[in-house]
Amino acid sequence: MFDFYINDNIDAVNAKFEAQKIAFAPLSFQAARALRNLGILDEISNARKKGIKISELSQKLNISLYGIGVLVEMGLGMGAIKVHKDSDDDDLRLTLGKIGFFLMKDEMTQVNMDFSQDICYRGAENLEESILKGKPAGLPHLGPWKTVYEGLSQLTEQEKKSWFGFDHFYSDLAFPEALPIVFEKPVGRLFDIGGNTAKWAISCCKYNADVKVSIIDLPGQTAVAEKNAAAAGFAERINTLPCNVLDETTAFPTGANAVWMSQFLDCFSLEEITKILTKIRKAAAPDTDVYVLEPLWDKQRFEAAAYSLQATSLYFTCIANGNSKMYRYEELKKAIEVAGFELKEAHHNVGPNAYSLLRFRIK
Repeated sequence: MFDFYINDNIDAVNAKFEAQKIAFAPLSFQAARALRNLGILDEISNARKKGIKISELSQKLNISLYGIGVLVEMGLGMGAIKVHKDSDDDDLRLTLGKIGFFLMKDEMTQVNMDFSQDICYRGAENLEESILKGKPAGLPHLGPWKTVYEGLSQLTEQEKKSWFGFDHFYSDLAFPEALPIVFEKPVGRLFDIGGNTAKWAISCCKYNADVKVSIIDLPGQTAVAEKNAAAAGFAERINTLPCNVLDETTAFPTGANAVWMSQFLDCFSLEEITKILTKIRKAAAPDTDVYVLEPLWDKQRFEAAAYSLQATSLYFTCIANGNSKMYRYEELKKAIEVAGFELKEAHHNVGPNAYSLLRFRIK
């Protein structure tokens, strides 16, 4: 765990500054989006070390001096934009700051910003209500569902792009390192629980010529998975089992050499995780390997990654389901062990986004 979480070494002046950043976070977020979307950061970047004046930005982008001015000034406050050393006070000459570069070019930042805007922003105002009621009170801004997963196939195209872009950006990058671990031993049949759009299943079939994969997910998701599996040429090796894993009547089939859950258990409370793993235990053999791929916030290499995961927990609170989060290593491990499993292997820092791949077997 980072020292930042334990020691409070910040001085009073900077602590107050950080508090103001929090107070104005909604406005600075929208300003950052406008600087990016309106092309202001692009134009400043294109000017390189020479820089560009506010009046030139106004002319090039056909935006009023006032509009450019208020956004640029907030950009200066955020550190996204810098004033050129040879700037004229009457018409500031600007260059791109390092923060501006990441706002404009960094894929993780782009994915997080789009997800925050299209999926989380309107519902975030209902966070307190969600905390008090234990329900995703912000979800009605997206649709009339009990959880967001029921409505994924019904989101607008832009919302789908942002939701799946966020979901896939993180987990997919871990797949190349995870595949050799999973297939180190022969795997004839694999259950992909929460298989979503079939990306992992397709990756498995490409990696191993013999494996057959069964995707277990909600009906809306399995319909999409079937189409994607067929389009990839694996309709004969990938089948789907549509169901709600929390439904009392749902029982998992037997016969799997491996069970895979990628960024799935964070969609459930700790009690629900134990419930799901209890069902898996009933269907598992003593030599069945159960793999859990999750980004654990206390196992991250960088504070920025941990911060992103902590913020993502609030999405689960007010949008997704009202009761799940991004977990710490020990609390997730314990919830699985309570269901009758024991940890056999733990691979941390899997992929560029520092995922953890945990392998369990029946105790």
